[in-house]
Amino acid sequence: SLTELYSSTLTPMHLRKAKLMFFWVRYPSSAVLKMYFPDIKFNKNNTAQLVKWFSNFREFYYIQMEKYARQAVSEGVKSCEDLHVSGDCEIYRVLNLHYNRNNHIEVPPNFRYVVEQTLKEFFKAIQGGKDTEQSWKKSIYKIISRLDDPVPEYFK
Repeated sequence: SLTELYSSTLTPMHLRKAKLMFFWVRYPSSAVLKMYFPDIKFNKNNTAQLVKWFSNFREFYYIQMEKYARQAVSEGVKSCEDLHVSGDCEIYRVLNLHYNRNNHIEVPPNFRYVVEQTLKEFFKAIQGGKDTEQSWKKSIYKIISRLDDPVPEYFK
């Protein structure tokens, strides 16, 4: 029967797929997530779990961004225009290793752009002393959330 094809359990394979999707979307809605996991019978719990995964992915991502932005400030980088993210720089390698451990996919070119923009936003905020304000990262999150791309069809 059809129900046997569905499960409500998210597996390590689903986690790996979600991590790869992060290269396109940092802020997916639960509706989008459900489209890309057609083998899952969704309920309140596993929907929350999937949303939580993306929250964890973002947390790791932003921690790295802040770390490298602070490093750039302390190394005396003067302008965010001097910050460039290439495919072989350390921050890119760290992120690729985290989300794409065995190089399952070729990282979409736009992800490098998103990383560079995020790094620049953190750099400008830290350099301008904004990081002393309480919710200084919120405005950065808003900018980055607009850079989400459609996830390729083959992920379905």
